[in-house]
Amino acid sequence: MRRTFSAICWTADGWPTRPPQREEAQALPTLETIVQSVNAFFLAYMLVYSSVLFLSVIVGVTQIARRTEQVKMRNSFKHEYYVPISILVPAHNEELTVVDTVLSLLSQNYKLYEIIVVDDGSTDATAQTLIDYFGMEEIRRPVRRRVPCRDAERIWETQAWKVPITLIRKVNGGKADALNMGINASRFPYFIAMDADSVLDDALESIAKTVLEDDRTVACGGLVRIANGAVLKDGKLVSYRLPKNFWARLQVMEYDRSFLASRMFFDMFNGNLIISGAFGLFKKETVIQAGGYDTNTLGEDMELVVRLHEYCRANRIPYVIKYASDAVCWSQAPSRLGDLRKQRRRWHIGMFQSIVKHRQLFLNPKYGLVGSFSFLYYILFELFSPLIQIVGLAFVALAYHLGMANVPFMLGYYLWSLLFGAVLSIAAFFTRVFTYRTKLPPGDYLRAVLVCIVENFGYRQLISLFGLSGLIGYRKYSKSWGRIQRTRFTGDDADQKEAGA
Repeated sequence: MRRTFSAICWTADGWPTRPPQREEAQALPTLETIVQSVNAFFLAYMLVYSSVLFLSVIVGVTQIARRTEQVKMRNSFKHEYYVPISILVPAHNEELTVVDTVLSLLSQNYKLYEIIVVDDGSTDATAQTLIDYFGMEEIRRPVRRRVPCRDAERIWETQAWKVPITLIRKVNGGKADALNMGINASRFPYFIAMDADSVLDDALESIAKTVLEDDRTVACGGLVRIANGAVLKDGKLVSYRLPKNFWARLQVMEYDRSFLASRMFFDMFNGNLIISGAFGLFKKETVIQAGGYDTNTLGEDMELVVRLHEYCRANRIPYVIKYASDAVCWSQAPSRLGDLRKQRRRWHIGMFQSIVKHRQLFLNPKYGLVGSFSFLYYILFELFSPLIQIVGLAFVALAYHLGMANVPFMLGYYLWSLLFGAVLSIAAFFTRVFTYRTKLPPGDYLRAVLVCIVENFGYRQLISLFGLSGLIGYRKYSKSWGRIQRTRFTGDDADQKEAGA
């Protein structure tokens, strides 16, 4: 009789026995081990991230309180020392906001600076708007190329205002290329890079003091706040409320937490890897020696800062890269979901490009805490955070389906982490409000609390998906900046227009 394996098997002498379970016994523990290992990593990841965020917020609040007292003391001892600064404003299709930006620069309580606007091949009336408003005249002026950039087509200038204003129209090459042109055309030893949709809140003196306090300073970032909802006149804040637009409100909370927490925390050990492209001060000669801005990346702001760390350490140049929390820049945030997706996708691709290009810093003791902590932090909690969170939640669901884990505990732990993040966001927002004496309409305080909750329960996960889409679609989006909508600085969402991001 032919014996086959079915529900039972037969021994050689005819007795029934259980079928061999070897393959199942091996497969099931292997799957269980994988699921449990991933879930354990996910829980540890959330714990470490929450702990670092908590520590950084505590550090930020403490530093803000200390610096507030220092500012009061400095205001009692005014000085007449000024660092010569060239302000570079790259612009592409920014006719709606560029005049407001230049006017805010002219209103600065500072004596020694120049303004250089670089029109990077705009197809709108960006250049003509500036020429007409400021009465500029075309000049012939050679530009010495110390860092690579595309050709200048025409140059205008005016001396009729508080400080010289120069307008350079050049062949389109992107923001980094426009900044390189500005560096080549600048006259002073320090320059500020800022966006054409941003205005400074009398911030030049605040950011320049970092150089006066420490001449090793090669770069310094300022505090970027969301201009949506702010009414600004000649660079001064007239009134402020939470933006009416839902997406802009969420970004207010996100920015306040980020700049209060991580920037101030990393500033303690010279570990900042990012200075926002909206507002940053740099030592020109060091930037030129390091090669200027990289025109082949979407994250030229982060890439330059990482390269300055690498260049100064490799050449044993004493340096510090600082963050000035009292130097405020108001910058417009995307008010449409599609624009927000493009922006965050571009940021994530730029971060990926910067990290890959400078991967030799990773855990390299030669670069101190920059390589062993900052670089590791950005890889784990910024670059791969979207992937880790999505995979982690998927394995929680798989564990529930297979009955392999205490899912209520894991889900509760994850929700607790998000609630903890919401509390920290609330703390960061109100620290900004009360420290800078920002008056809000009474109803905005309650709205801020609700928005902080939504920002952690939904918005952060959505931003993670946008970042992940940038990594997945890297080939498609790595050369694309996209276009976003701009508004006038009137505190509402009127007067909207598409412009280069």
